[in-house]
Amino acid sequence: MTNLAIVLVLSISLSLFGFEGILDQQGIDLDLNSLLIFAAVFGFGGALISLAISKWTAKRMTGAQVIKSPATPKEKWLVQTVRAQAEKSSIGMPEVAIFHTSEINAFATGMFRNSALVAVSSGLLEAMSEDEVEAVLAHEISHVANGDMITLALIQGVVNTFVIFLSRVIGHFVDRVVFKNERGHGPAFWITAIIAELVLGILASIIVMWFSRQREFRADAGAANLVGQDKMVSALECLQRSSGQASALPDQMAAFGISGNIGSGIKRLFMSHPSLDERIQALRNAN
Repeated sequence: MTNLAIVLVLSISLSLFGFEGILDQQGIDLDLNSLLIFAAVFGFGGALISLAISKWTAKRMTGAQVIKSPATPKEKWLVQTVRAQAEKSSIGMPEVAIFHTSEINAFATGMFRNSALVAVSSGLLEAMSEDEVEAVLAHEISHVANGDMITLALIQGVVNTFVIFLSRVIGHFVDRVVFKNERGHGPAFWITAIIAELVLGILASIIVMWFSRQREFRADAGAANLVGQDKMVSALECLQRSSGQASALPDQMAAFGISGNIGSGIKRLFMSHPSLDERIQALRNAN
């Protein structure tokens, strides 16, 4: 939703300031080459801006406090564990943070593999054993090592590009064919393009969420390689037992968490995480 909002704000702002004039061909034909370049620049721009501010957004939305100088044995253990896993995964030491909530969750984010953020909730630390917390941290470190944040942003950039491109083609068609506007672009173009951008953006999120679910399986497998399959299965089983009382991260952070909302039917297409049953079975089938 943050990405979609940025793309919409960019599009509307560019329209208001007249930068889309390169697309307004003083005749009937639409310059598809210029449109594709325009769509790519601002499609990837929206995704990369979202990624660039992801650490700041995550800290602000969850209230995560970065551990700069460990004050308790638990904080010291967290930092040491993340450092050991980061070294084993050949990535830079991430920032380690705790966000205070009874929710059982954790997340990793950041634009670069060597300067990421890994955070766990206080509820997770209370509900899980040390081995299970170690597995959750390994799952998040695997996300960072796999480059999942930048890859997800690039995929988002690709779908953004086609959303912007197709929405303006649709707007152009409605403006020319339905409203018979022969020169420039009238209100019908802008209204139709914005509506099409919203609808196509929602549909395109199905592709992005499919990739998000696949990366969860990869991060689980990576965690199993780092700390052992039994610890990762145990952590997922703990999440499964706690799913009744634990709620997910805020919607803007859902794709970054260790677990997320689960739906059935068509709602499943928009889920950032596979079911915990599927994830546990996938780990057990890996043997």
